[in-house]
Amino acid sequence: MNVLFIGDVVGKAGRQAVQAFLKPIQSEYHIDLTIANGENAAGGNGLTKDVAQELFGFGIEFITMGNHVWDKREIMTYIEEEARIIRPANYPLGAPGKGYGIIRRKGVKVGIVNLSGRIFMPTLDDPFSMASRLAEMIRQETPNIFLDFHAEATSEKIALGWFLDGKVSAILGTHTHVQTADERLLTRGTAYITDVGMTGPRDSVLGVKKELIINRFLTQLPAKFEIAAGVLQFNAVVVDLDETSGRARSITRIQRLSQD
Repeated sequence: MNVLFIGDVVGKAGRQAVQAFLKPIQSEYHIDLTIANGENAAGGNGLTKDVAQELFGFGIEFITMGNHVWDKREIMTYIEEEARIIRPANYPLGAPGKGYGIIRRKGVKVGIVNLSGRIFMPTLDDPFSMASRLAEMIRQETPNIFLDFHAEATSEKIALGWFLDGKVSAILGTHTHVQTADERLLTRGTAYITDVGMTGPRDSVLGVKKELIINRFLTQLPAKFEIAAGVLQFNAVVVDLDETSGRARSITRIQRLSQD
């Protein structure tokens, strides 16, 4: 089966990119399951019920989150109600929602896990130990496991990739909003990429109006971030999964741009 994972959807521009590009890509690559990181989908920070429903309506079937998961207060309740949205599993006990889910497509169960890194990020529980425990637990039900590792440091992402090689189907990095060109199959069959990239406005600084960020660097003064407009960018990967073994056959990086 072919699984599409979409990099961080940022604001209205990101949602417009999903609307514009998702259906043609699903058709072109014969996609069976579509997952997206949606932690920035509502105004650039967080997720709301209305925005999540909009993304589901476009054809996204499962949403992962990250360090902005709690930026919209209504998610505290909604994430408990909506099984198709997960937050990093290494939040401490008592956090709303779940850190993993299992979805069935074409009669095949696929486990989806969300974890947050700890380098240059909020200090959460150990993602390595949590990943190992969750992989072992989910593999009792299915060998097909996709892990969104929402982290800043490339070293931490690469280390988790090698740590879990052969234990999960794919480790897909998010958070930095810059697509990396290191997609590969690791030696034991796990698909890996350090960062899937960003779905949103191309001519920006990680989705935000570039003028605001440049001025902040020049002056060191705080500024309210605003999502940029203009050319739309769609970043994703397609993982061709052997659903019997849980090993990936290939990982393909995707970038689409709207016309100037």
